[in-house]
Formats: sequence, structure tokens, C-alpha cells
Amino acid sequence: MKVRTRFAPSPTGYLHIGGARTALFSWLYARKHGGDFVLRIEDTDLARSNAESVNAILEGMNWLGLEYDEGPFYQTQRFDRYKEVIQQLLDTGHAYHCYCTKEELDAMRDQQMAMKAKPRYDGRCRLRNEPREGVSPVIRFRNPAEGVTVVDDMVRGRVTFQNTELDDLIIARSDGTPTYNLTVVVDDWDMQITHVIRGDDHLNNTPRQINILKALGVEPPRYAHLPMILGPDGTKLSKRHGAVSVMQYRDDGYLPQALLNYLVRLGWSHGDQEIFSLDELIELFDISDVNHSASAINPEKLLWLNQHYIKTQTPEYVARQLSWHMGQREVDPSRPPPLRDVVEVLRERAKTLVEMADQSVYFFKEFDEYDAKAAQKNLTPDALPVLQALHAALDALGEWNAEQIHESVTGVSERLEVKLGKVAQPLRVAVTGGSVSPSIDQTLMLIGRERTLSRLQKAVDWIAAKKV
Repeated sequence: MKVRTRFAPSPTGYLHIGGARTALFSWLYARKHGGDFVLRIEDTDLARSNAESVNAILEGMNWLGLEYDEGPFYQTQRFDRYKEVIQQLLDTGHAYHCYCTKEELDAMRDQQMAMKAKPRYDGRCRLRNEPREGVSPVIRFRNPAEGVTVVDDMVRGRVTFQNTELDDLIIARSDGTPTYNLTVVVDDWDMQITHVIRGDDHLNNTPRQINILKALGVEPPRYAHLPMILGPDGTKLSKRHGAVSVMQYRDDGYLPQALLNYLVRLGWSHGDQEIFSLDELIELFDISDVNHSASAINPEKLLWLNQHYIKTQTPEYVARQLSWHMGQREVDPSRPPPLRDVVEVLRERAKTLVEMADQSVYFFKEFDEYDAKAAQKNLTPDALPVLQALHAALDALGEWNAEQIHESVTGVSERLEVKLGKVAQPLRVAVTGGSVSPSIDQTLMLIGRERTLSRLQKAVDWIAAKKV
């Protein structure tokens, strides 16, 4: 039997990191076993689902590189199929119409609460066949009244539920629309899903879904319920903990490879290994090794991983990810210097792509002002002859490369009998606007001859104007 897993988010918001981890584990399980990974959009909540959220999910999956083999499938396009299965359950006696009014249900709940019993539907409409005037019935699944339902969970092990604790859940609302527990069962059946990997908040739904599948004569898939992700303080993850949307991590300058590596380690491990390539993850991942307890996010760990990948991934890969951030700064990354060359000189200096982008804008765009402290210290009257000499020496270069630039700068230092720092630092402020950059020869090489000479002349004129 071919392994088939699925990721089935509801499009009611962004793709959060808990969902992304579920998608990753499902993707890894399918890839490890040579199976298929299916994307399904569970959009039957018409009041909350929207196209913007669908796009956010697809964008997040694409950015992470979690390619799906089939889909996306949309539940709203399958209503006829759900009605067909609901009718099948009615015809076989596994479902029935419930004519209870809201007032009846409220009174039932209040009585149970007063008796300190678990609130649940008591099945009073199981034998009530006659319609009730003015009441649009819901349809309930007739859950087994005795016995147990066992979930052989791939993470948690054997979990047993007493069927007497499972009430007759609603599978179709009074307007005829199907509910979650019905649609997910039909979809997993029709899409031949063999393994359902999802958050443990769904564990209580699983015995209900197994019983519906059995009523339909269908072998249930294997289930694996993942523990939740907590904030650094051990509480439920929320916006107050920072980025919880996948694309917010993109916006904050993280590489998708770093986030994937980080997410897989939230609840799974392979010895003491911290860093994994995708090929290694596919080879080593085992769902049975997932921890039973919740995992807390660690922003410092993610930042460390991100810096590692910035340093070790190919410049071309980092440049592709950096390109979006440059666009946010109104920089056309297709214009010189080559973005991969900028990555080469900045990768040891940046922990995030946001830092790298901020540090690299002067390679592409002119700046309007100098950093005030840097200018006050370095663009002084004493620096004027130094900058003029540098302009002349650099203008005379035959080739514009790092080696000749270095020789030219050191030559000016020697001729003027000025320490190299007294030459390089004013030059750096003149051409970058600030006091920090890669080595001066690499910096000038990437800025280019024309812009370097233009910025040097601008600094000379700025100092001269200050002297007047």
C-alpha cells in the first residue's frame, strides 16, 4: 500500500508555525516512504474562510519548499459528495435527524452540569422519527452505545476511548451543510490517505472519525498526534511571543531552510545532531521518535541556525532569499553589483537577511546623509587632502579590482605618511555613509569605479563647504 499523507489547514488566517510543523512532518513521512503528500483546504466554514488566507497558506508552503504531489483540493467543491455520504449513513441507520430545539439542548446541558455530569447529547432523538413543526433538524451520527474505540497512535501509543463517552455528534447542520468531522472522514477516505499526522488538539475527534469510517465499512488510516508548541515562557503560543506566522519569519529575515531545521527539532531529535540537510531529514525522520510532550520555542536557537545557514548555504541560494528584502528597500537586485557577490562579503556579518539588506543598500543606492558621528570623526578638514589624493589615485587605476584598489589605498597612506586607518576610515565613510563595511577594497570593488569617484568628490565638496 502506497503511503499517502495530507496537510489540511482551514483558511481562516495565516499559516502559523504549528501548522507548518505539521505540514513538514507529513511531508517528511511521505518522502521517506516514497509516498504522496496531499494539500487539502478545509474551507467549509464559509463565515471565516477567505481567499486571502488561502493565498497566505499557499505562499507559506511555497516559501518553505514543501511541494505537494496533489491538490490543493477545496472542500467547498465537494458538497455533493458529502451529501451523498450523509444519505448513505441515514439509509443504513448510522445517522438520524435530530429535532431538538436550542431551548431543549440548553436545558439538557444545565441539568447535566447541575448533576456534575459531562455535558453531552443524550440521544433522545434516536427513536424520534416524526418531524416537529417549525424545527429544521440537524443530522447526528449514531455512535456505538457500548464498547471501546482504540486509537493506535504513532506518537502517543495506544489510546482507548469508551464509546459511552462519545455523544452523537452533528454531521450536518440544519441548513444541510456538513460539519468538520464528516468532511474530514470523507476526504481521507476518497483521497486514500493512509497516515494522518496532525496536532493533538484533534485527538478527541479521532475516535468519532474512526467510528464514522467503520460505519461506512472503511479501514481507518493510521494516526499520529503531535504535541503542541509553547512560547518561551511555557504558555500557549500567541502573538505576544513574536512571529507566529510563517511569512512573518520571512519578513524578519530568516531563511526557509533555517526555519525548517528549527521546526523539525521542536519535538523530534536524532541523537545530539542539531543541523540537518533536507536529504538527511528524509533519511532519518521517524514519526515514532516524536516527543510526547509539548516543545517551547527558543528564538535564540532559531537565530543561531539562521546565521549558520547564511554562512554555509551557497551565495546564490542566500541571494535569492535576500532579493525580496532588497525589493522592500526599493533596490532592484538585478542591477549591479551582483547580489551573490554582496552576500559573499556580508555573510559573516549578518544574523538575518534584514541585517544583510540594511547593510547592503549603499552598494546599490545613493545616500542623502552621512552618519553624524562617523562624519564628525572622519570627514574633517585633516581628511580633505587624503580624500583628494585617494580620488586621484583611484581614478588612475587601469583595472577596477580588489587587488589594485588595495595597492592604491596603501600607496596613498605611504605617500602621505599617514596610518592606513586614517586613510581607509574617511574613505569608508565617504563611499558608504557610515563607519562599518566589509574590507575597503571589497567595498569599493562592489560599489564600482564611477560611484566611488562620485562619492569621494561629494565628500570632498561636503568638507570644503563645512570649512567655509
